[in-house]
Amino acid sequence: MEGGAGLMPVVSKTYCSAFLTTLVVRRRPHVVNGGGFVVTDSNQKVVFVVDGCGRIGAKGVLLVRDGDGASILRIRKKEGVIQALSCDHRWNGYLLDYDEGKMDPIFSLRDTNPCFPFGKPTRISIHPKSKTKPWDYELLGSFAERNCAISTRNGAVAAQVIGLREITGSKDLYSVVVQPGYDQAFVIGVIAVLDNINGESTSC
Repeated sequence: MEGGAGLMPVVSKTYCSAFLTTLVVRRRPHVVNGGGFVVTDSNQKVVFVVDGCGRIGAKGVLLVRDGDGASILRIRKKEGVIQALSCDHRWNGYLLDYDEGKMDPIFSLRDTNPCFPFGKPTRISIHPKSKTKPWDYELLGSFAERNCAISTRNGAVAAQVIGLREITGSKDLYSVVVQPGYDQAFVIGVIAVLDNINGESTSC
Protein backbone atom coordinates (compact mmCIF):
# COMPACT_ATOMS: atom_id res chain seq x y z
CA MET A 1 0.00 0.00 0.00
CA GLU A 2 1.29 3.43 -0.97
CA GLY A 3 2.81 5.11 2.06
CA GLY A 4 3.00 1.78 3.87
CA ALA A 5 0.00 2.22 6.18
CA GLY A 6 -3.47 3.69 6.59
CA LEU A 7 -6.62 3.76 4.51
CA MET A 8 -7.03 5.52 1.17
CA PRO A 9 -10.73 6.33 0.85
CA VAL A 10 -12.16 7.93 -2.28
CA VAL A 11 -15.86 7.09 -1.88
CA SER A 12 -15.71 6.24 1.83
CA LYS A 13 -13.43 4.57 4.37
CA THR A 14 -16.35 2.13 4.85
CA TYR A 15 -15.17 0.41 1.68
CA CYS A 16 -11.52 0.19 2.70
CA SER A 17 -10.33 -3.07 4.26
CA ALA A 18 -7.16 -3.69 6.22
CA PHE A 19 -6.87 -7.02 4.43
CA LEU A 20 -6.32 -8.20 0.87
CA THR A 21 -9.76 -8.64 -0.68
CA THR A 22 -10.72 -10.78 -3.66
CA LEU A 23 -13.98 -9.84 -5.36
CA VAL A 24 -15.71 -11.73 -8.16
CA VAL A 25 -17.46 -9.84 -10.96
CA ARG A 26 -20.32 -11.58 -12.75
CA ARG A 27 -22.12 -10.11 -15.74
CA ARG A 28 -25.89 -10.05 -15.54
CA PRO A 29 -27.73 -12.38 -17.96
CA HIS A 30 -27.46 -11.31 -21.59
CA VAL A 31 -31.25 -10.93 -21.78
CA VAL A 32 -30.87 -7.75 -19.71
CA ASN A 33 -29.55 -5.31 -22.32
CA GLY A 34 -26.89 -3.13 -20.76
CA GLY A 35 -27.86 -4.45 -17.36
CA GLY A 36 -24.44 -4.21 -15.76
CA PHE A 37 -22.80 -6.63 -13.33
CA VAL A 38 -22.82 -7.99 -9.80
CA VAL A 39 -19.81 -8.12 -7.44
CA THR A 40 -19.53 -10.76 -4.71
CA ASP A 41 -16.98 -11.47 -1.99
CA SER A 42 -15.25 -14.75 -1.08
CA ASN A 43 -18.43 -15.89 0.70
CA GLN A 44 -20.51 -15.26 -2.45
CA LYS A 45 -22.24 -12.37 -0.73
CA VAL A 46 -23.24 -9.49 -3.00
CA VAL A 47 -21.20 -6.41 -2.02
CA PHE A 48 -21.72 -4.16 -5.07
CA VAL A 49 -24.09 -3.96 -8.01
CA VAL A 50 -23.40 -1.84 -11.10
CA ASP A 51 -26.32 -0.69 -13.23
CA GLY A 52 -25.80 0.15 -16.89
CA CYS A 53 -27.96 2.04 -19.37
CA GLY A 54 -30.34 -0.91 -19.85
CA ARG A 55 -31.53 -0.47 -16.26
CA ILE A 56 -31.01 3.27 -15.81
CA GLY A 57 -32.48 4.22 -19.18
CA ALA A 58 -29.70 6.61 -20.17
CA LYS A 59 -26.41 6.17 -21.98
CA GLY A 60 -23.24 7.53 -20.46
CA VAL A 61 -24.51 7.03 -16.91
CA LEU A 62 -23.47 4.28 -14.49
CA LEU A 63 -24.71 3.63 -10.98
CA VAL A 64 -22.82 1.73 -8.26
CA ARG A 65 -24.92 0.35 -5.40
CA ASP A 66 -23.89 -1.47 -2.25
CA GLY A 67 -24.97 -4.99 -1.32
CA ASP A 68 -28.17 -3.67 0.29
CA GLY A 69 -29.18 -1.86 -2.88
CA ALA A 70 -28.37 1.66 -1.72
CA SER A 71 -26.84 3.95 -4.37
CA ILE A 72 -23.35 5.09 -3.39
CA LEU A 73 -21.69 6.32 -6.59
CA ARG A 74 -22.99 7.86 -9.81
CA ILE A 75 -20.67 8.06 -12.81
CA ARG A 76 -21.31 10.19 -15.89
CA LYS A 77 -19.55 10.45 -19.20
CA LYS A 78 -18.63 14.04 -19.95
CA GLU A 79 -20.64 15.35 -22.89
CA GLY A 80 -20.71 18.52 -24.97
CA VAL A 81 -19.37 19.80 -28.29
CA ILE A 82 -15.76 19.99 -27.14
CA GLN A 83 -15.93 16.49 -25.73
CA ALA A 84 -17.56 15.17 -28.93
CA LEU A 85 -14.64 16.51 -30.95
CA SER A 86 -12.09 15.27 -28.44
CA CYS A 87 -9.92 12.23 -28.94
CA ASP A 88 -10.55 10.73 -25.51
CA HIS A 89 -13.22 9.57 -23.07
CA ARG A 90 -13.75 11.54 -19.87
CA TRP A 91 -15.86 10.23 -17.00
CA ASN A 92 -16.64 11.82 -13.64
CA GLY A 93 -17.65 9.98 -10.46
CA TYR A 94 -19.96 11.65 -7.93
CA LEU A 95 -21.14 10.70 -4.45
CA LEU A 96 -24.75 9.72 -3.72
CA ASP A 97 -25.86 13.32 -3.10
CA TYR A 98 -24.64 14.26 -6.58
CA ASP A 99 -26.29 17.36 -8.06
CA GLU A 100 -25.02 18.12 -11.54
CA GLY A 101 -23.59 21.60 -11.79
CA LYS A 102 -23.43 22.07 -8.03
CA MET A 103 -20.92 19.48 -6.92
CA ASP A 104 -17.40 18.62 -8.00
CA PRO A 105 -16.61 15.00 -8.86
CA ILE A 106 -14.65 12.87 -6.40
CA PHE A 107 -12.68 11.33 -9.25
CA SER A 108 -12.34 11.58 -13.02
CA LEU A 109 -11.07 9.07 -15.55
CA ARG A 110 -9.50 9.98 -18.87
CA ASP A 111 -9.00 7.36 -21.54
CA THR A 112 -7.06 8.30 -24.67
CA ASN A 113 -6.71 4.76 -26.00
CA PRO A 114 -9.04 5.31 -28.97
CA CYS A 115 -6.41 7.63 -30.45
CA PHE A 116 -3.17 6.48 -28.85
CA PRO A 117 -3.52 2.72 -28.23
CA PHE A 118 0.19 2.19 -27.70
CA GLY A 119 1.36 5.25 -25.82
CA LYS A 120 -1.32 6.89 -23.69
CA PRO A 121 -2.50 4.94 -20.63
CA THR A 122 -5.88 5.41 -19.01
CA ARG A 123 -5.42 7.70 -16.01
CA ILE A 124 -7.56 8.55 -13.00
CA SER A 125 -7.44 11.75 -10.94
CA ILE A 126 -8.75 12.07 -7.39
CA HIS A 127 -10.44 15.39 -6.60
CA PRO A 128 -9.59 17.95 -5.53
CA LYS A 129 -6.61 17.68 -7.84
CA SER A 130 -3.11 18.42 -6.63
CA LYS A 131 -1.13 21.02 -8.59
CA THR A 132 1.92 18.78 -8.36
CA LYS A 133 0.05 15.58 -9.31
CA PRO A 134 -2.15 15.88 -12.40
CA TRP A 135 -3.19 12.23 -12.00
CA ASP A 136 -3.18 9.67 -9.19
CA TYR A 137 -3.76 6.24 -10.75
CA GLU A 138 -3.26 4.64 -14.13
CA LEU A 139 -4.39 1.47 -15.82
CA LEU A 140 -1.66 -0.94 -16.89
CA GLY A 141 -2.41 -3.88 -19.17
CA SER A 142 -5.64 -4.77 -20.95
CA PHE A 143 -9.06 -4.80 -19.31
CA ALA A 144 -10.55 -6.40 -22.44
CA GLU A 145 -8.19 -9.35 -21.93
CA ARG A 146 -8.91 -9.39 -18.18
CA ASN A 147 -5.26 -8.83 -17.41
CA CYS A 148 -4.67 -5.37 -15.97
CA ALA A 149 -3.84 -3.43 -12.83
CA ILE A 150 -4.80 -0.08 -11.32
CA SER A 151 -1.52 1.41 -10.09
CA THR A 152 -0.58 4.57 -8.21
CA ARG A 153 1.83 7.23 -9.46
CA ASN A 154 4.49 5.55 -7.30
CA GLY A 155 3.97 2.24 -9.07
CA ALA A 156 2.15 0.50 -6.21
CA VAL A 157 -0.62 -1.84 -7.36
CA ALA A 158 -3.98 -0.87 -5.84
CA ALA A 159 -6.05 -3.55 -7.59
CA GLN A 160 -5.73 -6.23 -10.27
CA VAL A 161 -8.23 -7.67 -12.72
CA ILE A 162 -7.63 -11.37 -13.25
CA GLY A 163 -9.46 -13.36 -15.89
CA LEU A 164 -11.03 -16.73 -15.15
CA ARG A 165 -11.58 -17.77 -18.76
CA GLU A 166 -9.39 -20.87 -18.42
CA ILE A 167 -11.74 -22.04 -15.68
CA THR A 168 -15.11 -20.75 -16.88
CA GLY A 169 -14.54 -20.42 -20.64
CA SER A 170 -16.07 -16.93 -20.50
CA LYS A 171 -15.06 -13.28 -19.99
CA ASP A 172 -18.29 -12.67 -18.10
CA LEU A 173 -16.80 -13.87 -14.83
CA TYR A 174 -13.51 -12.52 -13.47
CA SER A 175 -11.87 -11.53 -10.20
CA VAL A 176 -10.70 -8.18 -8.86
CA VAL A 177 -8.03 -8.33 -6.17
CA VAL A 178 -7.91 -5.14 -4.07
CA GLN A 179 -4.86 -4.48 -1.93
CA PRO A 180 -5.27 -3.54 1.76
CA GLY A 181 -6.35 0.03 2.43
CA TYR A 182 -7.69 0.88 -1.02
CA ASP A 183 -11.30 1.89 -1.59
CA GLN A 184 -13.17 -1.06 -3.10
CA ALA A 185 -16.15 1.07 -4.21
CA PHE A 186 -13.78 3.37 -6.09
CA VAL A 187 -12.09 0.39 -7.74
CA ILE A 188 -15.44 -1.03 -8.85
CA GLY A 189 -16.39 2.42 -10.17
CA VAL A 190 -13.26 2.41 -12.33
CA ILE A 191 -14.04 -1.15 -13.49
CA ALA A 192 -17.57 0.00 -14.42
CA VAL A 193 -16.16 2.74 -16.67
CA LEU A 194 -13.69 0.36 -18.30
CA ASP A 195 -16.53 -2.09 -18.89
CA ASN A 196 -18.56 0.61 -20.64
CA ILE A 197 -15.68 1.93 -22.71
CA ASN A 198 -15.05 -1.59 -23.98
CA GLY A 199 -18.71 -2.01 -24.95
CA GLU A 200 -19.40 -4.74 -22.43
CA SER A 201 -22.11 -5.40 -19.81
CA THR A 202 -23.03 -1.78 -18.94
CA SER A 203 -23.31 -0.50 -22.52
CA CYS A 204 -26.36 -0.58 -24.81
